Amino acid sequence: MKNILLGVSLVMLLAVLGGRALAVDIVVKKDTRCAVCGMFVAKYPNWVTRATLSDGQTEYFDGVKDMMAYFFAPQKYGAKAGVTVFELTVNDYYTLSPVNAKQAFFVMGGDVPGPMGPDLVPFASRAAAESFSHDHHGQKVLAFSDLTAELIEKIRSGSKMMMH
Repeated sequence: MKNILLGVSLVMLLAVLGGRALAVDIVVKKDTRCAVCGMFVAKYPNWVTRATLSDGQTEYFDGVKDMMAYFFAPQKYGAKAGVTVFELTVNDYYTLSPVNAKQAFFVMGGDVPGPMGPDLVPFASRAAAESFSHDHHGQKVLAFSDLTAELIEKIRSGSKMMMH
């Protein structure tokens, strides 16, 4: 009977989640540094992001733009040859709940900078991202699939982006 209740509970949980994996809170030590820029990430807990690598290692970042720079070129930032990014986690800007970055939406531009200037502001839902974009003069709401290495490099370099 106990196993049946456990099985039913698991099926109900999966139904509620819609097949999405549970993201685990992003917790960092005081001396943890961003794998891309070297900044101490614990100073900005609301902006901390995480990459879990195919070899089981975990890397942390001080914002979405550095996490994505790592995603597009992990070996450039010290990952071993052949190692890829297995999972990316961000915190929803409003709720601070962890979100699988591949399911998140990001606001580009606006009046809310990240720890190192312009950054992408992450949200669990498009509706929250649209609301934030409207309230904070965002340029565009992007899905994960819209993020490119070129776009991330433009954000990291601080250059103005032309939106069509």
